[in-house]
Amino acid sequence: MSTINVPKREEVSTANQAIFDNLEKAVGFVPNLFATYAHSENALGNYLALSNAKTSLKAKEKEVVNLAVSQVNHCIYCLSAHTAIGKMNGFTDEQILELRAGKASFDEKLDALARLAKNITENRGATDAQVVDNFFAAGWTKENLIDTIVLVGDKTISNYIHSTTKVPVDFPEAQPLETVGA
Repeated sequence: MSTINVPKREEVSTANQAIFDNLEKAVGFVPNLFATYAHSENALGNYLALSNAKTSLKAKEKEVVNLAVSQVNHCIYCLSAHTAIGKMNGFTDEQILELRAGKASFDEKLDALARLAKNITENRGATDAQVVDNFFAAGWTKENLIDTIVLVGDKTISNYIHSTTKVPVDFPEAQPLETVGA
């Protein structure tokens, strides 16, 4: 398979260079996966617009979805990035491992969210009715359901880009998921 390089700032379009500059200011560096999007004139800007769009999910709730989806899709890049972001949002190492397994024994509402995200991803959208019913019973709304599905799609895009390109992980690598009580 061809090797996909991580483009440097001078190798991308002017529009993507501006995005690189903004990422550098906001994050302190341009993550390799985001740089890889810049092989396309439009993909990086489009992806960031989707990823940063308004949603009914809070930042911590988004990380629940990101971790569960990335685990199902076996994306070490996104697992590593979202482990770091999950910690910045207040999750412990143990909680992050549990969220990756698609559950949250420490919070009933987040548990329903994690189970939903995992089920949607595993079943490619043919979500089990009981999982959806449990999601609503935990206090989530129809708006939250739709926003969760959009976020599953958002994260799946990045998972697939990394799975295809295999660009180097530039976050502390996430530990393998051991059996966290099925």
